[in-house]
Amino acid sequence: MYEKRVLPNGVTVVLDHADGVRSASLGIWVRSGSRYESGDEAGAAHFIEHMLFKGTDKYTGTELAERMDGLGAEVNAYTSRDCTSYYVRALDTSLAAAAELLGDMFLRSRFDSADMDTERGVILDEIRMYDDMPDDVANELLVRTCFPGPLGAPVLGSRESVLAMSRGTLLSFRARQYVPANIVVACAGHFRDRDLERLTSSLAQLPTSAPAPAEPSRYTPGIAVEKRATEQNQLLLAFPGITYESGERCTLGIMNAILGGSASSRLYRRLRDELGLCYDLETFDMTWADTGLFGIGAATSAENEPRALEAIVAELLRFLDDGPTRAEMDRARTQAESGAVLALESTLARMRRLGQGELLLGRAMEVDELLERYSAVTAGDVLSLARRLIDFRQLSVTALGDVRPREAYAGLGQ
Repeated sequence: MYEKRVLPNGVTVVLDHADGVRSASLGIWVRSGSRYESGDEAGAAHFIEHMLFKGTDKYTGTELAERMDGLGAEVNAYTSRDCTSYYVRALDTSLAAAAELLGDMFLRSRFDSADMDTERGVILDEIRMYDDMPDDVANELLVRTCFPGPLGAPVLGSRESVLAMSRGTLLSFRARQYVPANIVVACAGHFRDRDLERLTSSLAQLPTSAPAPAEPSRYTPGIAVEKRATEQNQLLLAFPGITYESGERCTLGIMNAILGGSASSRLYRRLRDELGLCYDLETFDMTWADTGLFGIGAATSAENEPRALEAIVAELLRFLDDGPTRAEMDRARTQAESGAVLALESTLARMRRLGQGELLLGRAMEVDELLERYSAVTAGDVLSLARRLIDFRQLSVTALGDVRPREAYAGLGQ
């Protein structure tokens, strides 16, 4: 059972003590992803994440890195569409010092203009790197197609928005999003509460301010094709999904595992093992507060693409007719339950469960509750959800590579 307390100004602190380990993971989570950006702020959330590593009033970026390395600590961060997370993993004996450094980065970063220019170049290289990864490009194209507006905008921003980004824009965005009600501190592993006292005391001094809501978004079906030189065509088929507050997340997890979650899944066996049409195939889901999607991703040759699409559609229609077998349910349930229990062995995974759960849902689901929910999912539940989500009238398709005209992907499954 984890502990939770809310500081007087609204910052939430969640703690998960695990005495059987010698390390702890600490994270500061902020409701500050790319979906909260507008206009010239495109890429600001991610740019701010970079700048917090470049130096504070007390330390230069190099000194911060040297001090973390001297503690044997691992520090990192990432930005998604709905949040940013700054986290450190350290031995229990070093956590207090690592927490103090993380707090200094979070609260007292300088945003020096020269450092901004350096990171601007780094981020532009990051954008170029992602543009060389066909699967990432296809994924961004899918989200942009299904969710016009802020949710569909790329987390990194564009080359133009990054080049134009000003210090004032970053500071304005940070002032709006980095407010107490948007901040969760999560710690899991072997630690003493007093190891976090300096960090939480500093965060408690942040002035209270009303958080800015995200612009609502909803799934819109569409087709997007992009012709480019790739070794294989990247295909993504997507349907409306569920929100992360939905009570059907465990049902979707089991459906995912049955259809394309592993080498024993239906689509993988059919398209790769039996027909030899795809090298890579998986199902996936994306969930946010107000919307989501469920999808199938495949990498195949241009020659095999029409047959691969036909086989995917046929297998989905077969699943909608017959539903899952008992063996499939048992195997998928065991996979899901094992994953939940194995995650307990990682302090980083435990911390992420706490931080994300509290930030996005207002609570972190205990593992016992998660296991109970997986255990309660029936084959009828899975079939009912599949029939509701997999509606070919709502199908979106993204195709990237040596692809056919857009019209060739219209009307699949109908």
